[in-house]
Amino acid sequence: RSEIKIVKDSFEINSATHIILPGQGSFSACMDGLKSMPGMVGELSESVLIKKKPFLGICIGMQLLANIGYENGTHAGLGWIEGEIKKLPKQNIKLPHMGWNEVKIKTNNNLLLEVERKVDYYFVHSYYFCCKSKNNEVATTKYGVSFSSMISKDNIHGVQFHPEKSSYQGLRLLKNFINL
Repeated sequence: RSEIKIVKDSFEINSATHIILPGQGSFSACMDGLKSMPGMVGELSESVLIKKKPFLGICIGMQLLANIGYENGTHAGLGWIEGEIKKLPKQNIKLPHMGWNEVKIKTNNNLLLEVERKVDYYFVHSYYFCCKSKNNEVATTKYGVSFSSMISKDNIHGVQFHPEKSSYQGLRLLKNFINL
């Protein structure tokens, strides 16, 4: 049985087998929060990029994987998956994008084992990940524009939606992540 632990310093990352980075607030505030914890960005980078521990970014946690974000100015991200964070265009749509929306799976991924191919997940966001390499794009969602709603590169995964609020399919995705 897995023990789930909320870590508050970089030393605790070293003993983790899997890492989930959720996000709440803005891109810059979350990135500043990581940087304010001594050694956190370095330890995360070593654990994920060198030790290859499974990583899942949720919502802004996924957005932080990009090179750059344009929310409240221009801010550097972790740069683990090539891309940039842009604001959803106001095209007769409500912002934030809040509620259930279809996630169109484009490629197979271990997080999607035993998950239906056409299913809705729960979203809350106004910015989206514009993925530079379509090889890293696992699924897309349309809300004003079509955007990457799930990305993956090696042991690094990100979802724009909230699996913890997405019924059976979201819980299945989280179980699949824990089993990586």
